Order: sequence, then structure tokens, then C-alpha cells
Amino acid sequence: MKKAVKIFVFIVIGLIIVAGASLTYVTVALPDLGDAPDLKVEITPQRLERGKYLVNNVIPCLDCHSTRDFSKFSGPIDTNTLGSGGEKFDKNIGLPGEYYAPNITPYHLKDWTDGEILRAITTGVSKDGHALFPIMPYQYFGKMDIEDIYSIIVYIRTLPVKETQSLVSKSDFPMNFIINTIP
Repeated sequence: MKKAVKIFVFIVIGLIIVAGASLTYVTVALPDLGDAPDLKVEITPQRLERGKYLVNNVIPCLDCHSTRDFSKFSGPIDTNTLGSGGEKFDKNIGLPGEYYAPNITPYHLKDWTDGEILRAITTGVSKDGHALFPIMPYQYFGKMDIEDIYSIIVYIRTLPVKETQSLVSKSDFPMNFIINTIP
């Protein structure tokens, strides 16, 4: 009987060690997609027009990355906040945490390279290497034609500068670990 208890205790301790090591790996080492590409997108009038069309009509980036007035029918965008971020997505709409759309105007992206913006849009990994919550559908954006992504980068670089800071997004347990495995 004593031997069975010892074996059980060793198995439990082993499982705790394996679980702790796995969670540490997922938290510290992931997402590991490598460095952002070394890229400088050429600004052309065609790319600017294409980017404007895509951002405002096809993949409405500004719907989330702007403030909306939900006291009005269909929650129109406050045009004074284009790209300034701030929309909150949380448990009220069924999400596992609090997620804030960041400022995507040149104020926030001034230190980002075009490659870092490309990586964020297409893989869901931020400049600093943290995973973005997939409410931003980067899984689909990553399947877009690369020229369309370049056009989006050109257009968001021309948005009016809005000096706002977004709150930091937080994931609840266990999403705080799972989010790192998604990109």
C-alpha cells in the first residue's frame, strides 16, 4: 500500500512539473514567428487609393480602431477619432477578457517599421512580440494579396495623427496562455 501511495505522489509531482514547464514555455517563448520582415513600402497614389478603399469598405479597420456612437442607429464612427483606437471588447459580448483596439494613426505607429505593421496585420504579433487577440481577423488578412497589405500600410500611415493612448488588453485564464499559441 505504501508503495502505491509513493508512486501516486511521484506521478502527481511529475504532472505538476510538466504542466508548470508547459505553461512557462507558452508564456515566455510564444508566439515565436521570428523577426518582422525588413520592409519599406513605396508610397504611390495607386496604393494610397487602394488602401483607402480596402480600409474603409472591405476590411473596415476603422470600425474598431475608432470610437463609435452607439447611442445612434448602427453606431456610426465619430469621424474625429478615425484610427485613434479605444473601442472595448469584453465579457459583455462574450470574450474571455478585456481587449482594446489600439491607436493605428501615425502617432502610435511612428516607431513601427512597415515590416512590423505587416506582421501585426497578417500574423497577429505586435511590434513587441506579444500576440494580438484574434477579434482582429489576422488569420484572414494573412491570406490577402501582399499588394493589398502594402496598400493598407500606406493608407494608415496617412491617417490624421491622434495623440491617444489605448488601455492595455488583458486575457482571462486560460486565454492568457492560449492566446500565445494562436499566431
